[in-house]
Parts: sequence; C-alpha cells; structure tokens
Amino acid sequence: MSEDKKILIIDPSVRETERKEPEISEKEKKKRRRREFMEEKKRQLAEWRKAHPFRALVRIVLSWVVPVVCVILLAYGFSRFFCQTVQVQEGSMEPTLSTGDTLLVNELFPKLSSPRRFDIIAFRTRNETGASVHIKRVIALPGETVQITDGAVYINGEKLDESAYGFDAILSGGLAEEQIVLDDDEYFVLGDNRNGSGDSRYTDIGNVKRENIIGTVWFRVWPFQRIGSIR
Repeated sequence: MSEDKKILIIDPSVRETERKEPEISEKEKKKRRRREFMEEKKRQLAEWRKAHPFRALVRIVLSWVVPVVCVILLAYGFSRFFCQTVQVQEGSMEPTLSTGDTLLVNELFPKLSSPRRFDIIAFRTRNETGASVHIKRVIALPGETVQITDGAVYINGEKLDESAYGFDAILSGGLAEEQIVLDDDEYFVLGDNRNGSGDSRYTDIGNVKRENIIGTVWFRVWPFQRIGSIR
C-alpha cells in the first residue's frame, strides 16, 4: 500500500450518533401533527372543489350570504322590538341635535332602569300613540325640587353643574322661576338650546310623566357625516 493512501476508520458509535435526529418536544410534535392534519384537510378540500366545482361555488356563496342575512335579521329584530327611529323636527336641542337628524331611541332601557340626569329622552305630552314626540334632556328627577334663577338651574337648592355641556345662561325660567316640586313619577326636561326651546318651563310641555317616556336617545343614524352615539 502506498504511503499517500490513508485509511479512515469511523467509530460505529459516532456514525450512529450522527444519524440520530435531535429530540423533539411533545409540544413540537403536537404542532407538527396539527400542521400535517390541516395540510391534509386543505388537500382534500382542493380535490373536492376540483371534482365538484358547482357545489364548491354554492358553498362559498353560502358562507358569505348566511352571516350577512343573520346580521340583518338581528339588526331588524333589535330595532323592531327594542328601538324606534325618530326625526328631529325643531331646533330646541341645538347644537347637540339638528332639525332633520334621524335618531335611534332605546325603548328597552326605561323599562329596565329609570332615566338619569342629562339623558336625552323622547316622550309624548299625553299617553297617546298619536301624540307628538318631543326630544329633550332630563334635568331634574322624580321627587326633586327645581328652580331657575339668575340664568342657572338649581336642584334641591344647589346650583346644577352643567359646565361639561357649555349651555347658554337661561334668559327665562318660565314656570321654574318659582320652585317646582316633582312628583314620584315626573321629570323636568330642558332643550339644549336653552333660549329657543319649549320644554318643562312652559305649560304646553310641563313636567314629563314616566309613562309618557318612549325611551332614551342614544344614536344618530342620519345624516351620514354625523353618525354616532349621542351624549
């Protein structure tokens, strides 16, 4: 044997070690099995679509149509049984609401809970379906006393903090220039346009009976550029 030839001797144990795959954790095994399962399902689905193109198309269409129909039905049911739409007919709630605004009124909330101070409510002056619908903001609650003096509202003798809303000073207190005591089922309401609103200060509106409240105004659906919740 020539001197430039070399014999490489490999230890069998070393060769066996090289052939061994690195150990895989149980978590990684599960991931691999899941990936293989999903790939197999995709392959089967692709074969099924290829074999049944028309049925595949119908299935794709239904996967879009059914959820859309469900959403429409839910929206209709919610608006039919828990809401109604009203349109603002006057400027007494400017600048919060404008003439022509279309609003959603939550009819369910007043049945579950009493209107709160500063809620905007829709109501009728009489407990009649055909009576005109008015939209105003709740200022005083059942059992409270309310008075308007020096351009401000006083509840139970204390000045009401309305700074968050920026209302104008009230020029005329109307009936509320004298202290008004509300019954246990009455609310005192004002329009946000304090000097251009017919509300509880005047006899044609007066105090609002709870039974005449339709619901709370919570969302504007029109005009498009002003869509959103109302506070």
